[in-house]
Amino acid sequence: MNFLHDTLINWFDANRRDLPWRHAPSPYQVWLSEVILQQTRVNQGRDYYLRFIERWPTVTELANASEEEVLKMWQGLGYYSRARNLHHCAQQVVAEYKGQFPADYEKLKRLKGIGDYTAAAIASIAFNLPYAVVDGNVYRVLSRLFDIDTPINNMEGQTLFAQIANDLLNREQPGHHNQALMEFGALHCTPKNPNCLLCPLQAQCLAFAHQTVMLRPVKLQKVKVTTRYFNYLVIRTNDSVYLHRRSGNDIWKNLYDFPCIESELSMSVEEVVATEEFAQLIENNSFTILKVSPIFTHKLTHRTILAQFIEIKLEKKLLQIETKDLFLVRKKELGNYPIPRLIDLYLNT
Repeated sequence: MNFLHDTLINWFDANRRDLPWRHAPSPYQVWLSEVILQQTRVNQGRDYYLRFIERWPTVTELANASEEEVLKMWQGLGYYSRARNLHHCAQQVVAEYKGQFPADYEKLKRLKGIGDYTAAAIASIAFNLPYAVVDGNVYRVLSRLFDIDTPINNMEGQTLFAQIANDLLNREQPGHHNQALMEFGALHCTPKNPNCLLCPLQAQCLAFAHQTVMLRPVKLQKVKVTTRYFNYLVIRTNDSVYLHRRSGNDIWKNLYDFPCIESELSMSVEEVVATEEFAQLIENNSFTILKVSPIFTHKLTHRTILAQFIEIKLEKKLLQIETKDLFLVRKKELGNYPIPRLIDLYLNT
């Protein structure tokens, strides 16, 4: 495998992107960059990374931040449980390891939100320990190199590719090797239009030989996507608006949105106003419908949200709003609260 090792390392040294977390990477920087890049592409992730590092240069400073501050900084990346895990993990590192990530793969995996992939990335890149990473880029490169038709998104495929990645790992330079393999998939062996004709691994690539490059990797059919209908009530009084803090185990936990009436099917404004939920929320208040937005379509991993925003003006403030998880916020202060991307899109429109 020396040829593969040397080829990847040489290619990486000549083509690697200049990324801020690659400058003398600490365990904190590797961890933070990997968590962010699980959510977005490098170009956008770089900006988030730099903002996090500027605000919280160390894991201890991140641990001392409030969850609301972290969620606000994460805003726009989606999948907010990762932001909560990020914060929890930072607090664990401070409480259990005095602010130093452990140089131990199994201990890393016991930290909140850190799985096999992230633990291997930290262990290899920050501590030069011999653990192979397997991400989407690695799946693609290996499935093409060995022309493997085993699906990558079931247990059999995950076990197989983990073993192959481990067998191929350059144990003298594990961090360098892992970064090279991931970068090769990101820049050269891409999902569409891979540069096969100028590929340094072309002679060893079985998928190229068998003309199956664009059939690899194989994935099982995706989970069925469900549709949810959100009827948001943007309730205004004077220069303020009512916000709602989400809780429970539903999407966007601990983020802020507007009071919402969810329905099984699309509803007209008249149908929303006629619901018992609307009557309980508005009480006996006089109100005026100011505007109804177009339908916003917001796609998440396993669900699509179709949302309309109904702007309402009240004659007087609502009573007992604490029992409804609502509170008044001046419109100019809305930007201080962590909100889902859907709400941000509405406010910017």
